[in-house]
Amino acid sequence: MTTREASLNVYGQDLKPCSKDPLTGFFRNGCCDTGPMDHGSHTVCAVMTAEFLALSKYLGNDLSTPMPQYNFPGLKPGDQWCLCAARFLQAHDEGAAPRVNLEATHQRALDVVSLEILEQYALTV
Repeated sequence: MTTREASLNVYGQDLKPCSKDPLTGFFRNGCCDTGPMDHGSHTVCAVMTAEFLALSKYLGNDLSTPMPQYNFPGLKPGDQWCLCAARFLQAHDEGAAPRVNLEATHQRALDVVSLEILEQYALTV
């Protein structure tokens, strides 16, 4: 059985869901939960953009092409998805980082990306 860590967001509050459609998260529970088996730290709840999806594909992780064999519909701009924290930081460094739902971003993302950087991309309500 794979264990999860405490489900808290970057502000130490209860972690909100990121996306149920498409279903996201390392545990495919709709949240950016993490645990010891999540070596990529899929902890940043990001809103996909065409620019980010193109960068990700260029870097070798094609998130836009459907893969039915894995029950993966492919992502499109506007979809929310739990990104690896290191990929988000790389996108930031490349000037192509997507917006972030901080209430749905797991506190473990802070091991890789500073709160200051994440807040630059925060969704406004």
